[in-house]
Formats: sequence, C-alpha cells, structure tokens
Amino acid sequence: MSRRFIQIVLRAGVVAGCLLAALAVQADEAAIRKNLAQRLPNLPAIDEVSKTPIPGLYEVRFGTDVLYTDETGQYLIEGHLIDTKTRANLTEARINKLTQIDFASLPLKDAILIKQGTGARKLVIFGDPNCGYCKQLERDLVTLKDVSIYTFLYPILGPDSNAKSRDIWCARDPAKTWRGWMVDGTVPPRVMGSCDTAAIQRNIALGTKHRVRGTPGVVFEDGSRSPGAMPAAELETRIAAAAKRS
Repeated sequence: MSRRFIQIVLRAGVVAGCLLAALAVQADEAAIRKNLAQRLPNLPAIDEVSKTPIPGLYEVRFGTDVLYTDETGQYLIEGHLIDTKTRANLTEARINKLTQIDFASLPLKDAILIKQGTGARKLVIFGDPNCGYCKQLERDLVTLKDVSIYTFLYPILGPDSNAKSRDIWCARDPAKTWRGWMVDGTVPPRVMGSCDTAAIQRNIALGTKHRVRGTPGVVFEDGSRSPGAMPAAELETRIAAAAKRS
C-alpha cells in the first residue's frame, strides 16, 4: 500500500470525522433550542448556541447574556466558567467581547470633556458624583498626559446623585465643577431655575444599553472596557494599548 494512498485514506477519515462532529453539534443545537423553548417558555429568544471548551457543555446566548446547558437542554446553568489552569474567567471574557463598544458611535456631546496635554488619546468614563471609586479613579486620571477624558454623568446611586449631576452639568464650567467635586470635595453650586438635563437621561439610557451596571465604567478607545477603578499605571498601559489598536 503506497504512502500516497494512506494519506488519502487518512484525510478522508478526518473529513468524515469533522462532518459527523458538525452534524452532531447541529443536532444538539436543535435539541437545545426545542427543549428550552418548550420547557421554559418565558426565556428570551435564543440568539446563539455554541460549544464551550467543556465536552457536552454549550453556551446559550440571549443578546449579551449567556447561560450554559447540556447537549439536550435538560439542565440550565447560570454562573461563570473559570479555567483553573490559567485562572481566566471565560464567561467574563465572552461578555466583554459581546459588550464591546464602538467608541466612534458614542454621543460624546453628552459627556463632560477634560483635555490634558495634547488630548490625543481618548477615554470614556461613566461616573456617579457620589461614587467613592469614581473619586479614586478621578485622582489617578489627573496624572495622565495627553488624554481627552469624556465623562458621562451616570447618576445611579440615588436622588442626591441626580441632584449633584444636574448641578455639575448645568454649571458655568462643568469640567472644572466635576473635577473640583471629585478631587477636591468642592460642593457644586446649586443651580437655580431651568436647565436642560436631557443629556443625563440619555446617558442613563446609553449605560443601560451597554450594560454599565456600576460606576466607574471605563471605556477605552478600542472599545474594550473595564468595570471599576484601577491604578494610574494600569490605566496608562491600557490607554496606550487601546490607542495603538484603534
């Protein structure tokens, strides 16, 4: 038997194996969709079913939410997949990819702009004026060079956050007022009379759309995100990397 013939046979076997595996996945997906829809009619419409690194475990995606199930859809699992070897949170990585933001599409006119140095690099923050971690982040942001910081006022911590956001947005110099409050503790002057705060309501809708569930919410120029404050050195590293990729 020639080597060439053996190679042909082996390749045919590989192709056949791949085809059978693909058919099996299709059958599993059909069973998952059918059984989950029948047994849990209140579930949202399934957008995607895909294999995970774990044999027999599938990811079921609803918009930007993910759950897990077996190949028959009998069991539904809510939680995070952790790779114990690399310590990577596979669920978090997947959701980050699903929720990545198109930076160019953000309505920056609704944000407070603080330009430091040339302002060549860009960063977006969703911040609540009563958020302690936001104040910690703002103190680190002051140290950055050549960056334009766009802050979307995102008052989600209560009525006083709404009031302070209004006073900051309607101030004569919103950027100075925001930073004065967040860094120095200078209370924003109370705004009397009428003021258009529609931008703040749009910010809340924007954050809800993009699953900003806490503050600060950081969005880098390449669309990647990070929840919560981070040290200035890490911020600088992430900003530099994002600027190169964008």
